[in-house]
Amino acid sequence: MNHAKTSHAETSRPGMSGAAALPNSPPASDVSPAVGLVGLAGLLVWIVICRNWAGIADAFVLPGPRAPMSGPNAAVATILFTGVPMVLWSLLVDKVHLRPSTGIDWSLRRSLRSTLDVSITKLAGLWATWAMIGFVYCLCRFYWDGQFLFAMDVIVGAAPLLFLLSVPYVLWIDRYLIEPRDSAWHFGAMLIGREAWEPEQIKKHWRGWAIKGFFGAFMVSILPFGFAQVVEADLPSLAGNPVAIAEITIALLFTIDVQIGTVGYLVTMRPLDAHIRSGNPFLAGWVAALMCYPPFVWGLMGRADVLAYEVNTATWGFWLQGHDLLLWLWAGMLIALTGIYAWATFAFGLRFSNLTYRGVLTNGPYRFTRHPAYLSKNLFWWLSSMPFLVTTHSLTDTVRNSVMLCVVSGIYFWRAKTEEAHLLGEDPKYRAYHAWMAENAFITRSVTRLAERFRPRPHPDMHPAE
Repeated sequence: MNHAKTSHAETSRPGMSGAAALPNSPPASDVSPAVGLVGLAGLLVWIVICRNWAGIADAFVLPGPRAPMSGPNAAVATILFTGVPMVLWSLLVDKVHLRPSTGIDWSLRRSLRSTLDVSITKLAGLWATWAMIGFVYCLCRFYWDGQFLFAMDVIVGAAPLLFLLSVPYVLWIDRYLIEPRDSAWHFGAMLIGREAWEPEQIKKHWRGWAIKGFFGAFMVSILPFGFAQVVEADLPSLAGNPVAIAEITIALLFTIDVQIGTVGYLVTMRPLDAHIRSGNPFLAGWVAALMCYPPFVWGLMGRADVLAYEVNTATWGFWLQGHDLLLWLWAGMLIALTGIYAWATFAFGLRFSNLTYRGVLTNGPYRFTRHPAYLSKNLFWWLSSMPFLVTTHSLTDTVRNSVMLCVVSGIYFWRAKTEEAHLLGEDPKYRAYHAWMAENAFITRSVTRLAERFRPRPHPDMHPAE
């Protein structure tokens, strides 16, 4: 990896006399802050175009209806307006394609004949993988109902193009890869049965593609709703209404999160240094993550299921109505928390995805806490749902809702710890970041010290075994 050097200037660590000191700043981030910002700019430009499409169509005498472009196809097109600026910045300014962490040596220039056999084996592995993912989509009923129907339409339409473009891409990139026999090649070699393959590489291959297959479909499925809400919003009617202003601002921030997150799942490519270097190898990590997404636990999304925490509740606007100052204060807090959540996504630039290691991010909101998205999301749920207030005035409902949301927050804490365990085992830069945050970031330091109070301590009479 292209690890930037960090300062060796030492600072004293409270309560750790004689211990190794930490640098004054965390390790340099593998992701430039500008990548996410140019993607955000492209996204906002497209939203403005879509909102004003009627006037634009009139000005340029374009065919078609004179109305805002808020349909699902416009939502998908947002991926281009968001992703292309990030790709161009990464290549032209950050020059990520030259980093050693890509696994590419552009001076190799092998002949096509010398790598053709490797490429054919790799293509066999990739095509078989995509066919199996497609079979799973066909097998699972929930992919052909509700919000997932749109995702299936997009994937079916994109599949032929993906298969066609994979041929020139693989033939080209294998000429420059330092080790072209990657995990996809090992899976292809296993299927063909001509050469030796490694089981660990097969596991690595499927962890990466299972993540992309599951989360990619989910992200595409939720693209249209928030986008349409933002494009169709009647902004003048919101004036003076803190609840309505909060709702549309939060919808915009969630649209930013979803759009940039979707780009992250689509561009896991080595020339962009955005490839999946490893998927989380821990079963607990997968269980914790999948529990937070449909169809596994719909209750986390607010539906009345196992972990429902909004039974007989009302919105925050209902409880605070008539208290204008509190309404504005609450709206500001909810917008701020959602802003942090969106920031935590676009700070990843091209590298956002769950359950993966794709480099180390140490800037943006990750400068203040290791898990800004989880922290802000859970605080948002507590403030927006107010599970401790119920319309039935039932103590039972109050206790149930509050306990269930505590469980949900606990799942996210567990999920954060499994992600840390994965990254700590992958990269010394993350280990340095993890240690630096524990001592220097206010939120992380406070949580770490609180946890240490409850950590079991060895009895003074006990001695470690020799």
